[in-house]
Amino acid sequence: MTMQAEHDLEPPASRALEMATTVLGAAIALGGIAWGADLYRLAGFNFLAEQFLAVVLGLAMAMVYLMRPFRRSEAPRVAVPWYDWLLAATSIAVGLYMGWSYPRMLGEFFNSPWDVAIVAWLLFLLVVEGLRRASGWSLVVVVLAFFLYALVGHHVGGALQTREVEATGMVIYLGLDTSGLFGLVLLIGVTVVIPFVFFGQLLSSSGGANFFNDVSLGLMGRFRGGAAKISIMASSLFGSINGIVVSNILATGVITIPMMKRSGFKPEHAAAIEASASNGGQLMPPVMGAVAFLMADFLQISYAEVAIAALVPSLLYYFALFIQADLEAAKGKILRVPAKDIPNLLKVVAKGWLFLLPFVVLVYALFWQNREPENAAIYACIAVAAIGFALGYGAQRLTLREVWACIVRTGMSSADIIMIAAAAGYIMGILQITGLGFALTLFLVELGSGNVFLLLLISGVLCIVLGMGMPTLGVYVLLAVLIVPALVEVGVSPIAAHMFILYLGMMSFVTPPVAIAAFFAANLAKADPMRTGWAAMRFSWTAYIIPFLFVFSPSLLLQEGSWVEILFTIGTAIIGVWFVSAGMIGYGLRRIGVVLRLASLAGGALLLVPLGMASWAPAANIAGAALVVAVFAIEFIGRRKDDASVREIAAE
Repeated sequence: MTMQAEHDLEPPASRALEMATTVLGAAIALGGIAWGADLYRLAGFNFLAEQFLAVVLGLAMAMVYLMRPFRRSEAPRVAVPWYDWLLAATSIAVGLYMGWSYPRMLGEFFNSPWDVAIVAWLLFLLVVEGLRRASGWSLVVVVLAFFLYALVGHHVGGALQTREVEATGMVIYLGLDTSGLFGLVLLIGVTVVIPFVFFGQLLSSSGGANFFNDVSLGLMGRFRGGAAKISIMASSLFGSINGIVVSNILATGVITIPMMKRSGFKPEHAAAIEASASNGGQLMPPVMGAVAFLMADFLQISYAEVAIAALVPSLLYYFALFIQADLEAAKGKILRVPAKDIPNLLKVVAKGWLFLLPFVVLVYALFWQNREPENAAIYACIAVAAIGFALGYGAQRLTLREVWACIVRTGMSSADIIMIAAAAGYIMGILQITGLGFALTLFLVELGSGNVFLLLLISGVLCIVLGMGMPTLGVYVLLAVLIVPALVEVGVSPIAAHMFILYLGMMSFVTPPVAIAAFFAANLAKADPMRTGWAAMRFSWTAYIIPFLFVFSPSLLLQEGSWVEILFTIGTAIIGVWFVSAGMIGYGLRRIGVVLRLASLAGGALLLVPLGMASWAPAANIAGAALVVAVFAIEFIGRRKDDASVREIAAE
């Protein structure tokens, strides 16, 4: 049964619910798009960004209360109970009141008038419950844990002691100060994420997603294990813009997972490859799950610098995934996609090449015109809309009705992101008002005894554990405020520290026991979730290693070193990844035994040792090169003997 057929079987929502969510979704999306296009200023409106954010937050909370039932396990809503209508109305009222009164409230901050305290507490409680409905308990528990620790932290001895705060005073601070709720994270969540989500919606509705799938099929379908390579390529193309793991799996996996299963991949391997490929979309420029823009603001550098730094590690991740899929296919004798299912690549490109232009517009606006990300996204939206109206892809065209549907869907899907951004703002505010952020930095540095590698190991484990079950933006913000300062304190460059926590935080999506991406893909593949999770870990192994590489070898981030050093580092990394993958799978140029597998693993691992890690690193690289040359020579000779034997048998 198709996804559309399943959707058609759902009972229709009530007319009131449909109208309410349509109006709210459109208001959220149009508000964010108008900010990105700078329409408010052009129209002569003059208000604080915090006033705008308060109104949008109120609308987003109302959307969550109408769309998400009290029990998250309940079926999709048909009607809304009275108490959720009340919560939605209260959310809008609080947002509007805060938006209207914010300048006065800010001026009376230290006097704490009664209405400020009431509105701040209402806002806090509404955000926490809305967050629970939108993303589950994991992030709620984190927020409440920080909140409670802030109230008792001054009684704690040692490095983790905080300054004393009072509950209502802290809630008022969190609700009004720009270090809290209405700070950087929510600003980016509303003003940058919404235009990019709209871009993704327009691209999909215009046929762009189908174009990327067909290009991947045309390019990779003719090679062994082509179905897996199609999945990797399609997910990297679409995921680099979408940046939302589960959405990416749904957009590409519903096609590629059945295709991989039909071609001979085990269900858990098909699901693991799709989960790993979709997870990589958060690491691939230009969008990186909206984290790239937030990282640029945290680091006070341009977005272009973040995108350039992220490029080589993300390509190395996809290269490793591609190699493993190829070797797995060779080992299992998995052939190409049937010729009848492969479209003509020239015809595909002829029909859809114009869909590359919005990306050209986006990159040009960001890199050459130095536009703000939200402005660049608006330009890209205009480009994709023009292509969608004029040409589309195949029979798929963009219509005014579909543009309106894209606007509404953008607002609906952005509501959850806004709730997560609000929670991140509360966490950052708590760390600021209590001094807990500084205390945690000292604690981690002491725990790592000032040893960079030991601190990286501790931080890596914390990144994966803290990230489990949390959405991308929440994972990054939490780790950025908790772990990055400690890494910078022991000498790690700021951009390498931020990239480190991004990579290892994102690996929580494919790391059991809470491997959200792997479990979702396993459901599509009808595979065992835990086996899929372990398989996804194996396919994604480079993402556990790459962060350590670029911390000790910044040339992988294109930050330091000559071009010779950069090319050497990238080259040894590529060869190392290939041989480690071959050793893990047990197939290089042919099936290999235990001794060659161990030699391949050792040689690849030694090549991956960064030159800046220790004085013995160059010797390790040389030893690794000698090992991989020996392994390759033995495999090459063995492969030739096998081929000769096959020819002799065929001749007889």
